[in-house]
Amino acid sequence: MPLDAPVRALLEAKNFVHVGTIKKDGSPSVVPVWADTDGELITVNSAEHRAWPTHLERDPRVTVTVMNLENPYEYAQIAGRVAERTQEGANDVIDSLAKKYMGLDEYPFHQPGEQRVTIRIKPEKVFYSNPQG
Repeated sequence: MPLDAPVRALLEAKNFVHVGTIKKDGSPSVVPVWADTDGELITVNSAEHRAWPTHLERDPRVTVTVMNLENPYEYAQIAGRVAERTQEGANDVIDSLAKKYMGLDEYPFHQPGEQRVTIRIKPEKVFYSNPQG
């Protein structure tokens, strides 16, 4: 599902997204992360050992929200599923996100022995709102 221009613009800007997953006990988990899009998939990245990537490995359903930091009334809610999960190139992806969000060429928070994972999300349902625009 290609993303409409306003949703794509929100994801391409320096806005944090919130990734909602389902824990093993069925309760929700929501974490703020950096993201980007190619216009069809949403790309996020994490250290492999964190809880939320583990949730998605068990249950690929995910909800992502993104809010315009300059106009918090403009936001999108995107429900979808994991389309791809890979360690290949994951350090390059986090470096690209560090450039976008921090203006740095390299992600500065790598931990010794840390394995990064890139998760690409395929949107299935999108809601967009901008009552002031």
